[in-house]
Amino acid sequence: MKGFARTFILMAAMTALFMGVGMLVGGRAGAMIAFALAAVMNMVAYWNSDKMVLAYYKARPADDTVSPGLLALVKQLANNAGLPTPKTYIIDNDQPNAFATGRNPENAAVAITTGLMQRLTMAEIAGVLAHELAHIKNRDTLTMTITATLAGAVGMLGNMAMFMGAGGQDGRRHPLLGLLVMIFAPLAAALVQMAVSRSREYEADRIGAEICGKPVWLADALEKIAGNAHAIDNTAAEQNPATAHMFIINPLHLHAVDGLFASHPPTSERVARLRAMAQNG
Repeated sequence: MKGFARTFILMAAMTALFMGVGMLVGGRAGAMIAFALAAVMNMVAYWNSDKMVLAYYKARPADDTVSPGLLALVKQLANNAGLPTPKTYIIDNDQPNAFATGRNPENAAVAITTGLMQRLTMAEIAGVLAHELAHIKNRDTLTMTITATLAGAVGMLGNMAMFMGAGGQDGRRHPLLGLLVMIFAPLAAALVQMAVSRSREYEADRIGAEICGKPVWLADALEKIAGNAHAIDNTAAEQNPATAHMFIINPLHLHAVDGLFASHPPTSERVARLRAMAQNG
């Protein structure tokens, strides 16, 4: 119930934010239209946000001919975690990274990039997959995926305000106010993302280490991914930074605004905690 309560609060907060932006864009009528749109989007996000994110990143189902041993590894780790085996997807992207999605463990999926397959050892890949399974086990994926969908929508509405100008109580258009909406609406959405991300990553690291049985596997993987993520572009993520919090390591680095979506805790701290687990275990 904790995960569902968190998701309900998130959806309510995003709906209120959406209505607030709608009010600034179009007054009372704009708020009502925004509420109707938010209600529809909440329903779509709950049932289809996972499919939307996978489609956005052009993820394709994994198979043993292209990635031998991967499906068996996912199945073994899922058994270790006491979870149904999630669907496994591959994203054609040179940046090593991964994320999990799905509204519940019975409808979950994990997606990893070709860059991750090429640059990490199988043990390190096991650590990454275990981390993503921990998100599924904790029911983080529903909140993560819905946040990505709704935060992206709020950002789009803010951008619309720049071109339309926000409507004041006097019925006139105010381009400057529209510019402020364009700037602050995505920032507000980013704050919501950060609120649900940082502590969640530490917990997923801890449980993921228990699932794979070797904290150093995940620690080594995080160091490799972080190093490559700062050197290799992820164009799709840069174009939709509202999805950045879903990845195991922040995929953004090209633009100054990317720092606003730094929803992950420091990699060095995550690695230190995992290595301490290994020493104490």
